[in-house]
Amino acid sequence: MKLLIVESPAKAKTIAKYLDNAYTVRASVGHIRDLPKSNKNAIDIEGGFVPRYEISKGKEHVIEELTKLTKKADEVLLATDPDREGEAIAWHLQQTLKLKNPERIVFHEITKEAVREAMKHPRAIDTNLRVAQEARRVLDRLFGYDLSALIWQKVRYGLSAGRVQSPALRIIVEREKEIRAFVPEAYWVIEALFTDKKKNQVPFHCSIEPKTEAGAIDIVERAKKSDWQVESIEETKAKRSARAPFTTSTLQQAASSRLGYAPSITMRLAQKLYEAGHISYMRTDSTTLSQQAVTEITSIIKKKFGNNYSDPKQFKTKSKNAQEAHEAIRPTHATTEGAGTSPQERKLYQLIWQRTVASQMSDSESLRTKISAIASDGKIPVFETSGSRVLFDGWLKADPEARGEEIDLPKLVKGDDLKLLTIELTGKETEPPHRYTEAGLVKELEKRGIGRPSTYASIIKTIQDRDYVIKDNKALKPTDTGEVVSDFLSQYFADYISDTFTAEMEDELDEIALGKRDYVKTLKDFYGPFTKDIDSKKKIEKITNLGVAPKEMKCPKCGSAMIIKLAKSGKFYSCSRFPDCNGALTFEGKELEGSKLTGEKCPDCAGDLIERDGKFGRFVACSNYPKCKYIKKDAVIEGQEKQGDTGVECPVCKKSLPAGRQGTMVQKKGRFGIFYGCSNYPKCKTIIKSKPTGRICPECGSLMMEGTKTIPERCSNKACPKHNPHRMK
Repeated sequence: MKLLIVESPAKAKTIAKYLDNAYTVRASVGHIRDLPKSNKNAIDIEGGFVPRYEISKGKEHVIEELTKLTKKADEVLLATDPDREGEAIAWHLQQTLKLKNPERIVFHEITKEAVREAMKHPRAIDTNLRVAQEARRVLDRLFGYDLSALIWQKVRYGLSAGRVQSPALRIIVEREKEIRAFVPEAYWVIEALFTDKKKNQVPFHCSIEPKTEAGAIDIVERAKKSDWQVESIEETKAKRSARAPFTTSTLQQAASSRLGYAPSITMRLAQKLYEAGHISYMRTDSTTLSQQAVTEITSIIKKKFGNNYSDPKQFKTKSKNAQEAHEAIRPTHATTEGAGTSPQERKLYQLIWQRTVASQMSDSESLRTKISAIASDGKIPVFETSGSRVLFDGWLKADPEARGEEIDLPKLVKGDDLKLLTIELTGKETEPPHRYTEAGLVKELEKRGIGRPSTYASIIKTIQDRDYVIKDNKALKPTDTGEVVSDFLSQYFADYISDTFTAEMEDELDEIALGKRDYVKTLKDFYGPFTKDIDSKKKIEKITNLGVAPKEMKCPKCGSAMIIKLAKSGKFYSCSRFPDCNGALTFEGKELEGSKLTGEKCPDCAGDLIERDGKFGRFVACSNYPKCKYIKKDAVIEGQEKQGDTGVECPVCKKSLPAGRQGTMVQKKGRFGIFYGCSNYPKCKTIIKSKPTGRICPECGSLMMEGTKTIPERCSNKACPKHNPHRMK
């Protein structure tokens, strides 16, 4: 038996069709090993930054199946993706499955020809590429965990930092500060509508921007009384060249601006198209096309559009380290104009097809016209307008959406008399710089050398998932939390989130991939100074407030001055006398329900007990949270009924905790909907899917819960026969 292992089941299915059952094809379903979630002992730093990998959760059955197959196999081929990540997956498979000399094959498109050609040229696993991926993984773990731990201590529990996500966040926050600091300047626009007096052609607009309002008003009055004629007409022919085929970055930008797809969605759709054999590998810096592809595309252009539309060419790759794949993103068979199983996939494929075919077509030609109109008054500035019309569409024939708006002007000659139809004066203000869209941020990250094509989508998704950034009408806007984290890092760790540091580190990782740089030395040069900087900042005081509130903001309860604080929901104004006074206001000046001292002490740590707001109303908990997670059971809060509590005792607490400290089952809401859990969480992690009935299962002693119409009540223990009696029979 011959075994071929890939990452994806979809990829395995496609490849299996091309090998005529000569190979058994199986998928690892992505990575099978990773660093443990806990940072403790994840990396042996003193031993040379050696990662201690563990089997990824849920991959045990995959490894078990692959192990059985490899023992039976006479030959094992590893056909993971042609990049560092794919090389690392191949190496993890070799280590975990204890493969002695596995052969590695690489292809950049999943077609019958490409796969069979790759089978003829097997090679060993590329150690340099694998080590470069490992260096990135270890580097990001060391950076993220150490810096995040400090932010937890000094800002707020649960916040995080990342080697690449933090520079991206900084860019967005810097733009937001530019917008706030922007001072608009007034300016005026005069727009006149003209037509020729004799030829009766289509009217056209001309405009000017006067320097002052008084001057603008004077021009309008003079213009109405003057005679007008064409002072000059300038016509120039211009060519517009086709753009290069897509790289990962430009595909994400175009899909965002044209189709409205987030980068993460674009990459997910592109992955499916690649695995189905429709497009070449979608993680690439390269803009080149294979000669075979160019020949095929040229033939299609001549047949579909005509010989004069064909202009084969190669584009120079801008990235200095475009080593991940050797071609741009293109259709595997350009003769196929439509592909994909969903409307989204089909739209993305069409975008890729249009861009690829257009890249091998002739320049478009247009006629640009500039008309200048002058008044007989002699004191009025010249009014101008510009327009253009396409003379030869060229590559726009394949990609018409890139055409843009045409402004076709009437055919006039110098000296033609004009009639002023209308003239309007409009006062305007200069606008601040725009916030970044997802496409704009991808372009900016690429320009600054931050991250790599394969990381852009995850960077943008991460800062949104962390609630550091929100999308406001397609634009990325930092939240209060995002600004606080970015400001903290900019103040204390500016060097580590700078463009220079991030870009240089990417270059060093590229050098490791090329075998020009040592793994241990690279990590040691970074980690030594980094840990010293972390240790030196541990002495700074915790940021309990973010500055003084405006003087007009007074505490609604005691009239004292207020300070700015950060909560999970964002910034708010808090009384400067807290905790003696719990007065609080939103930034809009609306009064907030603050935390209220109960006068009781925490039985676990002797801290003050306070009332807090939660998903199910107000509750009583320790003021030392998150260090102490005590929550008072059955606390009576004035004016509020206890919400979500079923009153059913938790059977686990009943056995393990003394009277008075036992929990009850309360309704909670998670990512998959409503469930019921113990009120003593996290000390007790008992949960059930449906509402408890209060009865105990006579079979196993677990809680009984509400069932269905056919089984009105059943046991919450899935292993118990009373959980689903019909199936157990």
